Amino acid sequence: MSEIKPSNSKAIVSLIMGVLSLFIPFIGIILGILGLIFASKSKQEIKLTGESGNGLVTAGKVCSIVGIILNVLVILIFLVFFYFVVNTDITTY
Repeated sequence: MSEIKPSNSKAIVSLIMGVLSLFIPFIGIILGILGLIFASKSKQEIKLTGESGNGLVTAGKVCSIVGIILNVLVILIFLVFFYFVVNTDITTY
């Protein structure tokens, strides 16, 4: 009979951080970076211990990268928006 290998806990944390980085604005950059760190550490542990979780690591990396990119784009859009709002020459008096 085949044994069921437990999933690596850091791989699960990596996936959670990656998914949260997609949905939490501004803080998502930090969560995405943490997700990438946990993904790289869990990949090393999976090679050493033989645990399962390679799919979780891959999904965590992808979600973290996409979350970082989306958060950077949102910040750039806000900066451009506020730049144009501040630099308008509309006077109310």
